[in-house]
Amino acid sequence: MTSYDEVQAVPGRGLEGDRYFNETGTFSAKAPGPDREVTLIELEAIEAVQRDYGISLQAGDARRNLVTRGVALNHLVGQEFSIGEVTLRGIRLCEPCSHLAELNGQESLRGLVHRGDLRAQILTAGVIRVGNEVEVR
Repeated sequence: MTSYDEVQAVPGRGLEGDRYFNETGTFSAKAPGPDREVTLIELEAIEAVQRDYGISLQAGDARRNLVTRGVALNHLVGQEFSIGEVTLRGIRLCEPCSHLAELNGQESLRGLVHRGDLRAQILTAGVIRVGNEVEVR
């Protein structure tokens, strides 16, 4: 996982440079769809895994595209929202999978279920930068 200060969001494709944008991700062979364009996770969820399970995860260990703070991502399913100049739509929760558990341990999977992961569709192109606010439309 690599951290960037900014990234270009492309409707129908995802985030430039991402493994799924480049079709090299673990699940790239599955049918593409709008729910595979961007994944988000709350930093609070990562911190909760540490607090509740004693598992130390870094933001990149969650393998999500964007890490947020101070926004309830689960509430954005079916909602349009913006991050910087990019408009997105929350599609569905992004529950942890067995691949994530293989990489980080089974307890991390249990600790992240129903906790602030979101799959979103990119509606408008633009740049997302570190520090951009998440604004519900």
